[in-house]
Amino acid sequence: MSEQLDKAPPAIVLAHAQLAAGLVSAVEQITGMGSRFVAMSNTGLSGAELEQKLRALVEATGAKVVFTDLPAGSCNIAAFRLLRDRDVIVVSGVNLPALLHFVTHPNLSPEEAATEAVERGVPTLKVTLGTARGN
Repeated sequence: MSEQLDKAPPAIVLAHAQLAAGLVSAVEQITGMGSRFVAMSNTGLSGAELEQKLRALVEATGAKVVFTDLPAGSCNIAAFRLLRDRDVIVVSGVNLPALLHFVTHPNLSPEEAATEAVERGVPTLKVTLGTARGN
């Protein structure tokens, strides 16, 4: 598996403020595989600058998957613009369980790993109400 990790390009986690770095840090702490991701923030970047920086990062890393935080945010818009002329996969609304699943399945194709990551990440969102409500 180590050889597969060495050959596979990293995925990019693109999010607002320090969220991407925090998610990648959590992946590293839990699995030791945080280096499989490159964190990128939109802080201080215009839409055009964000797209340009993301393009350069995809080119430099060979990333096939870009995870973004908000489905309609600036990060996602920049990632979607890459779809016009780049062979990348965009996963919107990323969470930690999705990244953990993605990184621990290096034997899958980028498309399969991204699809399974979404399938794993969505059901982890839950609402739990305490019995002390309304006190």
